[in-house]
Formats: sequence, structure tokens, C-alpha cells
Amino acid sequence: MSPRAGGPATDRPPLYLRRPLLAGFLRQWPLLLVIVVAGVGMLLVAGDRWRQGLVVMGLALVTAAALRLLLPLRRTGFLAVRSLRVDVALTGTAGVALVAMALSIPPS
Repeated sequence: MSPRAGGPATDRPPLYLRRPLLAGFLRQWPLLLVIVVAGVGMLLVAGDRWRQGLVVMGLALVTAAALRLLLPLRRTGFLAVRSLRVDVALTGTAGVALVAMALSIPPS
């Protein structure tokens, strides 16, 4: 075996061939993070804590906008749907609007 540049050679195939599901999750970690945070918000809404749940879901959208803005295109995965400006503007505005509406409703 001849060593590769930067490290010893291995006969192991790449991760996407050995464990395609794990490789897919690692490739899509920004979207997975947003989905998990939004899921926590939905669980709060289902548990009759709708205000906190909507705030968490709005923060998930703001997080999606921030990740889309800060990460390079090859790392954003399925968060990149449209152009950078449109993605950030739409998801960020929707997140801020959701948080603002949830907090503006007076408690009963």
C-alpha cells in the first residue's frame, strides 16, 4: 500500500458507501437541526404551552435563516432552496413574524 498525501492509505470505502444513512444525516445536519428544534416547538404546542412552542418554532426559522446565511452552499444541504437572499429573507422574516405574533397576544 502506498501512503496518500496527508495520511496513511486505507482500504476502507468512503462513509457514504459504508453507511449511507449516517452520511446523509451528516450531510444534512443544518436541516436536521432546524427540524429537531421545530419538533420541540410542536411538542410544546401539543402540551398546551402554545406561546412557548410558537416562539421555539419561530426561533427554528430564524436559525434556518442564519445557517443559510453563514454556511457555504455545499454545507447548507436542503436549506438551500432558492437564492441566498430569498432564502434568508423569507425564512428570517417568517421566523421573526411568528415570534412577534406569539409574544404580542396578551395572556388570558
